[in-house]
Formats: sequence, structure tokens, C-alpha cells
Amino acid sequence: MSIQERPVGAVIAPSAQRSDEVAKEETGDLWGVVAARARHHGEVRSGHHNTNLVVRLTDEEAAALGRPPGSRVVVRSRKAGTPRVVIRSWADERAVLDAIDGTLGPVPQCLARRGELAFHSYMEGRPLSDACPNGKPVDPPLVDAFAGLLADMARVPGAKLPPLPPYWPREGDSRGFLRTLLIQADEQIRKPNWTDFGGLFVALGVPEDALTSRCLWVPDLMSRPFSLLHGDVHRDNAIVTGMGDVPLFCVDWELATYGDPLYDLAVHLVRMAYPQSQWAEVIERWRIRMGGLRPEAVVGLDDDLQHYVDFEHAQSVYPDVIRAVSGLGTSFDRAELVAASQEIHRALRLAQSPLGLRDVLDPEAIAWLVHRWKVARGARLRGEEAGATVGWLCDAKVPLRDTFPGPAVEAALRAEGAAAARQVYKGTAHLATVVRVTGREPVMVRRKFGTATPLEPRFLEEHKVLRAIEESPAMVCAPRVLALGISDFEDRFTIHSYEGPPDDRRRPRHPVHGLLPCEVNSLVDQLAELTRVDVRPLAQRMGGLGFYEWLCGRLAGMVGKFSPASKALAARLGLPGEVELARRLAKHEVEDRRPVLLHGDLNPWNMVRQERGFGLTLIDWEMAMVGDPLHDLVRHIHLTPTTREVRERMTARWARMMPDDCTPDWERDFPVYQGLELVRSAYVDLDRMVTGCGLDAPNVRRAVGSYSTTLRKALDWLDLSPGSSTAANPYLVLALAPPVTVG
Repeated sequence: MSIQERPVGAVIAPSAQRSDEVAKEETGDLWGVVAARARHHGEVRSGHHNTNLVVRLTDEEAAALGRPPGSRVVVRSRKAGTPRVVIRSWADERAVLDAIDGTLGPVPQCLARRGELAFHSYMEGRPLSDACPNGKPVDPPLVDAFAGLLADMARVPGAKLPPLPPYWPREGDSRGFLRTLLIQADEQIRKPNWTDFGGLFVALGVPEDALTSRCLWVPDLMSRPFSLLHGDVHRDNAIVTGMGDVPLFCVDWELATYGDPLYDLAVHLVRMAYPQSQWAEVIERWRIRMGGLRPEAVVGLDDDLQHYVDFEHAQSVYPDVIRAVSGLGTSFDRAELVAASQEIHRALRLAQSPLGLRDVLDPEAIAWLVHRWKVARGARLRGEEAGATVGWLCDAKVPLRDTFPGPAVEAALRAEGAAAARQVYKGTAHLATVVRVTGREPVMVRRKFGTATPLEPRFLEEHKVLRAIEESPAMVCAPRVLALGISDFEDRFTIHSYEGPPDDRRRPRHPVHGLLPCEVNSLVDQLAELTRVDVRPLAQRMGGLGFYEWLCGRLAGMVGKFSPASKALAARLGLPGEVELARRLAKHEVEDRRPVLLHGDLNPWNMVRQERGFGLTLIDWEMAMVGDPLHDLVRHIHLTPTTREVRERMTARWARMMPDDCTPDWERDFPVYQGLELVRSAYVDLDRMVTGCGLDAPNVRRAVGSYSTTLRKALDWLDLSPGSSTAANPYLVLALAPPVTVG
């Protein structure tokens, strides 16, 4: 906002006079009087992190405070209720201003500090954002002035600056500087806000270790001499004077730091919101101005700048999301919710590559998450009653239980929005939240979430499968379905019993490194118990085909639905298309065995180690099907690390525990299902590499990590040779493949 000047010696309203007297009594000096009047009559100057109020001193105040007659001062204070979302290298901005005074041209003076208040000298001019808002191109003379300002910071002697923290990298260690920025962003931005906002971030797909995991991949950077950096040069902090010699200068030095000058350029490029077409001009002006002053500071500019831009986008996702949801306040309309969701979507898209986020939710899904999160904290969408009950409709397919009635469902849905990060589990297609309803055991609220369509087909409805297990005599450890329904924003949910530790502060444990002997027994015994579940009500349609023939048809059909990019890469690697794949799979036959209920996806993360005893609970029944019981055993062994000894123990117990009509010729058919699983993985994992879908799931990361071996074995089983000399490295094929145009 532009600053409206008030005449010197303006009459103070009686209420303000009383405030002045109270302030003077409380503080014991005139600065309290100035602060009180600024709160009532000060003009606002733009600021991201602080409230900046400009007020003119009376002649008496100016004389008493040693300021020229007619002086104005800026009263700075942190914005009330604003979370800390910045990195600070120095706690005291005054020490930085004192160090650069007289060296760097016009800078504000810190005249006094009183608690959380700072009193700065007023600098004539107006913020660039008043005349040239974000997104608009900046005039070339001002671009050159910015480049000169950033370059001139190298003139400030390091010895004049305040002492740096003990963890600071050595002079010129640009790689260490970038790593320090990542660590400090995690320490100073993410961690302090994680208790309040962590659940929302996890639901948005930003994991707890998003920043720290990047530290392992910090690239080698060229060494550049360190210098003072402003750390926050954008349009609100740039004051345009209109004078030729000094066309602009910067205020708000609280984020100043000391390090690689290329970082200041990256921050400036991003936070100034230049149109993309102007980036090259800004970079070139900086190269000329900085190169003329300190040539060694522009070494590696073209190679290293993007790494700092990536960091800026990565760390900005935290303040951008926090500001967007906090800015909605306690009451907001749908237009404000949409705007906040679009801002969050923009921040996530920019951070997607730097943070390795595999999926970015669409704005509608983000709006639902933000609405849910705000309502859980007492806010409301205008037109809705504050504190009203959570709207939901019960699906008649799962009648409510006496043990978990409607009020319990409503309480669980309300608690879902307030869940902490440790309670939220975001999978490839589901958002699951552990909540505790007063007086009850924890439960799991599950929702299909995001825009990704599951690659592998689903054949049965999970709630029907779990109800069939519960109503059968089978001794199978599986979740119970407590409720099924539709909540606000027409979003479907399921509430399951929670099968993790009784203390929901601890995460469930999974046999990610393989099963213990007692767990082998537990799993095999439960596979045998599944044969006791009545599968007739599940009504899986197979068109009169045998299970193996039906399963091969589903696999070939899935390949036929691949994107052009996935099909092209499969062909380069030697994998056949839909028709040829079906022909080669049909060469094999298996014995008919009694159809039983199969879990369908017994990877380690779908098995939970029980806290009491030594058994396993089987979760996530979305891929359940009715078919050959041998398939569940083989697929588990394919998906889970197992030694030869464990495999032999497992298969021997399986053959002994299963009913006779479930085991005929199983040893002959075992290798057929092994080959089918290899082929399935070769196609599924290839598509995941192309699309990026689901790569954040640990079981998917493990599978993709061993893809070369999977591909080689799958081609051998299909009697095919690799189609490319780079088949041992499919990522290389993916990188070299020409772009595929989707019609």
C-alpha cells in the first residue's frame, strides 16, 4: 500500500492521547508512546513476515529522541498469530544493519528495540509492488539496479558482520552451504510447524523427511567466495526512490545471511515473480555486474543456479501452504477456499521435482483437505454453522453397528481433520488416518484419494470381502468394517478397526526384511483358514474361464491399456504387446483347484506384526479375488524377501495345512505362477517408471529398484531376448526415448 503522509504535529485524538499516556507509563520512555500511536494511526507498509507501521514523530518527540524535526519512523513487529516460516542466520537484525551502515548505500537504521518491537528510520520512496505487482515485467533500468544491489553486497567485509553459527560451512564451500540451507529449512521451518500442520502436509503428499532426504543428494557445486546476502529481495522489500543515482534500495534485512552469492540471485528470481521470459535478462545483468566486481563469484553460474532455484521451490512449499490455510481465518467463503487451494497446488507443483514428490493432488482434492483441516479446528465455510455436525450419509451396504453408532462415526470424521502427521498414511491411491474416538479403541478412516487410477484391476469390493471374513468361521486376522458412507464434498470413506499398536503414537511394524519362523506359520495358517470363507456371495465374474486363463486375460488387458509412452518403452526393452503376450502366456496350463478367497497382494507392508503374540494381521484387501490358492502363496514369495530355507518351510507347511482339493499338482504349477508374477512385475514396474505413479510407496520403490533382474527373468520365461542393449538399465532407455505424443 502507498504511504499517506500526515502533517507534522497533527492533532492526536483523545483516545490516542490516553493510549500514549498508558504506553509511557508501561514502558517508561517515549518509544512506547510512538508505538501506541502507530497502532492507532500508523500507515501500513507492505511486509511478508512483519507488520510495518509508519508514524510521524511530533516535534517534541523528535527532539527528545534525537531525530530531525518532522521525522517518520517505522514500527516493526511480527504479525500476530503468524507461524515462523523463515530461515534466520542471525537473531538480531540490528547487528546486521549496523554492520552494513555506510558500506552499502541507503539502509534503514534500527533506532531502538522494545521487546518484540523494533523502531527503524523511515526511508523515502515506495515499494516496487505498488507500481509493478508480481508477474509483471520490471523495467530494464530497475533490473540493472537490482543486479547492482546484489553485487554490491560483496563489498561488505565479512569481518564486520555478526558471528556466524558454529555449524556454518567453511568459506567458499558452496555444496556445504546448500546442505546447510536444507538442514536449517527443516530445523527452522518444518519442525516448529509440524505439530500443527504435519497431518495436512502428509495428506498433501509431503512426507516428514522431504527436506532431509534431499541432503543425501546435494550435488557438487563450484566453489564461490562467500559474501553478505540479503536473502529476501522481492517487490515488497524493494523501495523505489525515483532518483537517478540510487533508484532503489532494500529494507527488511532480518533474513540476511552469509554464503554463496548465487543463492541470493535464485531467491530474487523466484520471489520477485518475474515472468519467465525475463529470467535470462535478470541472470545476464547479474553476471555482468557481479562479474565486474568479483569474477570468481560467477564461476559455474549456468550449471549451479538451478540447484538453488530448486531449493527455493522446495523450502517454499512450507510457508506457502501454511500462509494459504492460515489466511482463511475462522470464516471463509468458497471462492477464498478455491484461491487457497490453487495457491497450494502451485506450490506443490513447483516443489514436486526438487522434493521428489511423485503425485500432486488436483485443486479440488486439496480444497477438500483444507476444508476438512479448517473445520476440525473450529473454522467454517460461510453459510455453514460453526461447530455444526460433520455432514455424512451412511451407505446401506454396511449397516451401522451398535458398537459403533452414528455419533461415533461423526466423531471419527471430525477427528480425522485434526490428526497429527504420525496418524496419517498416504498410499498410492488411499489416504488413511488413525483417529481415536473418546472412550473407544482407535479406528482407521480410509478414503480413495487423488486422481491416479490403479494400474492393476480390482475385482471385489473390499468391504464385502472383510464382511465375508468376519461372518465366516475362518480364523483370519483382518480389519473389521465399521462404517461406509459419503461425507462432505461427495467424498466416500470407510472406517475400519485399527490393526496397529494399541498406542496409536507408534507406527505399525511390517516384516519388510522377511518373515520370522513364527510369522511364516501365522501366514500359512491364515491362508489355509481362508478356504473356509464362503465365496459365493462375492460373485466374481470369470466368464466361465479357468483361473489361470482368466488371470492371463486380465494381465494382457492391462497391457493393452498402457499409455503410448509405456508401450513404446516396453517394445524397446523386448516386452511383447497385448496380443503376443496373451499368446505366449496361453502356452502354459495349470491344474484346476478349488476356488477360494485370495488376499491378492501379500507384500510386507500389507502385513502388520501383532503386538501381542507372534502373528500377523493381513490388511489392505483391495486386490482380493477368488481363485487358485496357490497363486496367493507364490505371489507372496515373489513380493517378500525370503531365503531358500524360509521358502521351503513355507511351502511344506502350506501343502500340509491346505485342504486336499486345494493342492493337486501344486509343485508342477508353482513355476508357472512364478513366471506369471515376473511378467506382471516387468510390465507394472515399467509403467510406474514412466508415469511416476506410486513410486513413493516403499513396496513399489523396492520392486523398481530390482527391475533389471525382473526384466531379464521375465523375458527368459517368455522365451524372448532383450530388445535393447540398455535393457540392464531401463532408466537410461527412458531418458533417451523420444517424447511420445498422446493424441
